[in-house]
This record gives sequence, C-alpha cells and structure tokens, in this order.
Amino acid sequence: MERIADDRERSRSGHVRERILSHRTGTVGRSVMIRVVIADDHDLIRNGFAGLVAPEEDILLVGQAGTATELLSLLPAARPDVIVLDIGLPDRSGLDIIREIRDRNARIQVLVLSMHPEGRYAHRAIADGAAGYLTKDAAAEELITAIRRVHERGRYVSAALAEELAAELAAPEEPDPHRELSDREYQLLLLIGEGRTMRYAAEQLRLSINTVNCYRRRLLQKMGLRTNNEIIRYVLRHNLVE
Repeated sequence: MERIADDRERSRSGHVRERILSHRTGTVGRSVMIRVVIADDHDLIRNGFAGLVAPEEDILLVGQAGTATELLSLLPAARPDVIVLDIGLPDRSGLDIIREIRDRNARIQVLVLSMHPEGRYAHRAIADGAAGYLTKDAAAEELITAIRRVHERGRYVSAALAEELAAELAAPEEPDPHRELSDREYQLLLLIGEGRTMRYAAEQLRLSINTVNCYRRRLLQKMGLRTNNEIIRYVLRHNLVE
C-alpha cells in the first residue's frame, strides 16, 4: 500500500513538474500556451478574469494592470500574446494605446472588453488595430473563445458588427462624419452628446479646458455642426450614447 501511495505521489509530482515546465516554456502538451495580460481599472474584473482563465490549460495569465502606464511598463517582461483591454482606463483611453501597443509589437493581439455597446466604440477600436471587441455582459465561455480566436490571428466581433464591417467593405459609402474624427474628438463628441460640460469633459479626458475647447471647435468644423445642441441631436440620431 505504501509503495502504491509513493508511486501515485511520484506520478502526481512529476505531473506538477511537467505543468510548471510547460508554463515556463510556453506549452502544455502539444498545445501552445497563450500568454495573456488584462488591463482594467477594477480589481473585481481583474480578479474575476484570473479565476476564469485559471482552469484553462492553454491560457496563462502573465500580468495585470489597472492603468495604461502600468500596462505599457509590464509588456517587455510579460511578453503577452493577447491583451484583454478595457477602454475606460483612468490615465489614458484604451483607444489611445491600441495603436501604441501594435506599434511596439505587432505580434500582440488586442481584445477590447468594454462596458460600452458595440455601436459606441467597436468600429473605432477595430480601425485602430484591435483584433476583437466584446462587451462585459458577454458569457464567460465567449471570452475564452475570443481569446483563442484572436491568438490565432482571427477576428472576434458579434455577428451584427461583422455584417456591418463586411457591408462597408463590399459597398463603401460616404462615411458618417463622426467616423472621420480623431479618437480625442470622438470621445469629446460622446461626452457632449451625454450633456456633459466642457469642464467635466476636460477632467475626464485629463486635458486643459483650452485644449478641450480646441477639440470642440475642430469637431464642429469637421461635422458641419454649430452648437452643442446639434451635437446632442446627432449623437442621439446615430445611437452613439445610451
């Protein structure tokens, strides 16, 4: 009995050593280990994500960040294959850093995980280089599937968004004016569309009030609008805010 117990213990220990070695080398058995970093400013989301991927033998969480600054600083050591990125980081918008991440290492795939519906940010995130977009009310299984899909250099968006993107490619039309705005101008457009003041927008975007007013003048000119009320009507008509 003692020998059987010892054999089982040696077998279990060997399996544990094999898993540890596999994690270090980046593989588990014949499967490729997907190295993932999550960037979200809520501890609850990050901890929940860690628990979600823990049982997955082909996904290894190699880093967590609560700000854009933390995310960019940990990338060299973490060497992620996929970044699960929240748009609403406190120091910089996730939209601002998608291109920076891709410029630093085009191998890294960015999967946006946002509280905002697709209509608000998905087109812009994909255009900036994100490989996928999911809302935070998606099922846990869908998030795991999305990570694997983008790691394989695929795209992961909803069926509705995929149809919209395909239609735009098949029959390109004159884009809506808001599609021509810079990321900062677009963020300001949404804040004004929600009825926010310029001072509030400056605080949210971490910009001076003068800079925000400059962005406002530019977006009005680009969109052929004149007042904040016209911006609000435009945003509501295009379903850009809830």
